[in-house]
Amino acid sequence: QEQLVESGGGLVQSGGSLRLTCAASGRTFSTYSMGWFRQAPGKDRDFVAGIDNRGTRTDYGDSVKGRFTISRDNAKNTVYLQMNSLKPEDTSIYYCAAEEDLFGGIVYDAIDYDYWGQGIQVTVSS
Repeated sequence: QEQLVESGGGLVQSGGSLRLTCAASGRTFSTYSMGWFRQAPGKDRDFVAGIDNRGTRTDYGDSVKGRFTISRDNAKNTVYLQMNSLKPEDTSIYYCAAEEDLFGGIVYDAIDYDYWGQGIQVTVSS
């Protein structure tokens, strides 16, 4: 089974930047659609960013569009989330997720993903 491990979270000031990294262990990483989600206490798990299996298409949640960038390096079994112009409302636990199918396109619904990381805290101070 695919195992995902997030890193790169922490505490930053409003307006600052962080880059999250998700490292995958599977041998078929290049076939997986990948996504980032976030979930704050008492809130739903929201779509943040998605990328297709080849890294040719990306999409973002409305609240992060223009500020966040998802990318992947299939040779390194790694997906990234570059977060710029961070706001206090970005504070959340961020999760990396992988979905395996033959199409490999962008996946938006958390229920469709097959593998999840443990999550990593991002805190943005005002």
